[in-house]
Amino acid sequence: MPANILLVDDEQGFVETLAKRVANRGLTVHTAMSGQEAIDFLAGNHSVDVVVMDVKMPGIDGTEALKLIKNAHPLVEVIMLTGHATVESAIEGMKSGAFDYLMKPAELEDLLAKVNEAYDKKQTHETKILEARARHIVLRRGD
Repeated sequence: MPANILLVDDEQGFVETLAKRVANRGLTVHTAMSGQEAIDFLAGNHSVDVVVMDVKMPGIDGTEALKLIKNAHPLVEVIMLTGHATVESAIEGMKSGAFDYLMKPAELEDLLAKVNEAYDKKQTHETKILEARARHIVLRRGD
């Protein structure tokens, strides 16, 4: 099953163009124009696997939105996308749980490779959680 992703950027043209290109590759794509819109979308939609989010946005910036997303949805992987990366912002993002950082403009193939890696990581975590729950049920039953 392909990844279900949420693209978050305040540049409408960028989001629309990238969403079309990613959707043409068979991925399910949702869009948000701000950190707050992304947080609101995720609160009502639990099918998102990977968030690709700009760092610099008005209101809640990408770094703060990352922290809020990881707190509420720890299994959702977040790839930070920025044209203004600094070592400090990259370190802060990684400490806050970002899967990875990409510089704008990222090549579509590079972005899709990162999305697939992030999706695989999320799938592995979900599988381990299901296996642990199954073991717990078996141990409780004494089988």
